[in-house]
Amino acid sequence: MDFKFEEATIDQIQEAFKDKSLTSRKLVDFYLHQINTLNPLLKAIIEVNPDAQYHADKADFERDSNNSKSTILDYLHGIPILLKDGIGTKDKLNTTAGSYALLGSTVAREATVVEKLRKSGGIVLGKASMSEWYKFRSMSGVSDGWCARSGQGLNPYVPGGSPCGSSSGSAISVAANMVSVSLGTETHSSICCPADHNSVVGLKPTVGLTSRSGVIPMTPRWDTVGPICRTVSDAVYVLEVIAGADPRDEATIEAAKFIPEGGYKQFLKLDGLEGKRLGVVRHPFVEKIHGAIESATFEQHINTLRDRGAIILDNLQIEHVNKILDPNHSGEITLMMTDFKTSINNYLKELIDSPVRSLADIIAFNENNPELEKLAEHDQNTFIAAEETDGFGDHEKALVEKLEHYCLDGFEKTMKENEVDAIMTPGSRAAAVYAIGGYPTITVPAGYEADGMPFGLCFGGLRGTEHKLIEIAYAFEQATKVRKPPQFPNATEIINQ
Repeated sequence: MDFKFEEATIDQIQEAFKDKSLTSRKLVDFYLHQINTLNPLLKAIIEVNPDAQYHADKADFERDSNNSKSTILDYLHGIPILLKDGIGTKDKLNTTAGSYALLGSTVAREATVVEKLRKSGGIVLGKASMSEWYKFRSMSGVSDGWCARSGQGLNPYVPGGSPCGSSSGSAISVAANMVSVSLGTETHSSICCPADHNSVVGLKPTVGLTSRSGVIPMTPRWDTVGPICRTVSDAVYVLEVIAGADPRDEATIEAAKFIPEGGYKQFLKLDGLEGKRLGVVRHPFVEKIHGAIESATFEQHINTLRDRGAIILDNLQIEHVNKILDPNHSGEITLMMTDFKTSINNYLKELIDSPVRSLADIIAFNENNPELEKLAEHDQNTFIAAEETDGFGDHEKALVEKLEHYCLDGFEKTMKENEVDAIMTPGSRAAAVYAIGGYPTITVPAGYEADGMPFGLCFGGLRGTEHKLIEIAYAFEQATKVRKPPQFPNATEIINQ
């Protein structure tokens, strides 16, 4: 029986491995063909791993050798995985956050999440494009999905539509079937927004549930690494591998207590909505919906959730929400700039080789290489403002206390007083609420506007409640099965234009 590569899930791939209708080499070769065909148009991948086929052959050999043994190989064994370009690898791939400033740098060690993926048998296919420097070089002058090394990433459903950022390439590649699964990172909306805009599943873990060691930092108090996949189950299989304590990342020691005995796969339940209390926060998120189809579909999905056994608590309010959604007013941007300067300087000093060793060096590189970085006068205004910060002082401490107050008296109070398992909002509009508290979210495809632009549904919860979010998101996904792949009927012709 011929294997259907498009939209193949990890379960389907592993079943095909088992019945010998598929090999890892055939799967890698298919994705390389997809990349060669579509990436010149979508610009979602910066580099392909030149050793990907070698690792695929190795996985096939291991599988064949294991047939006579009782050992059960990991779910990710032989599965190609794409990494956001901020996630470090100790191989022939670069790790540059999309910038020429770090091209040729050498990391001291692989990111812990990559070590775990390789140990599980996963195949690193390459590095995904991203909004350069997590779109932090400039908050206003650079578009979502743009980086110097790969150009402007395109939404595969609506070429003129935003792919969102900064894990844009990870989402585009999965959506367009150029890879099985991918890893992204989020500080503020960088997993949930690309997932929403590209009709894929994005799982943003509780901060500290996955290690950030070996990942180019943005704001360590809020940075997290998570999967971007086509299905909830695939995202859970990836989370299962990458979650856990890491002595190189202090935040993981505390967060590891959240991992349930038996792992996360046990929460992939068709009846996962039964008895779940879901809070619907309309203001101001529903008010910000732009399309009529999304608005109507959101109401339909509420009814579906109710029909599947969920208890809907509608029109809940989150105190301070308008202040939280203004990152300049809340102090979120100030803390980002302060943390970024400190953390990026520390990261750069630890590299074995690097053209730059500080944020000041990056700014100078950009100024001296405008033709490489496509630099306009205002395109590194955030970098310059971050460089002018002077450490973590009383003002920054007061901002942290204010944001903690917003979390405790806002989102957490709403969750606890109403005894809800998760909050549901359309799209990625509530990202700031979840960002400042390090809370987890799952975004699931929910529909398409009249022009074809995808939109998703976001479920968010308290720290450590991934198991509840997985139950809810999986049951919703299976009840609706909304996702459809983008169409490229004349891809070669478009690329040649």
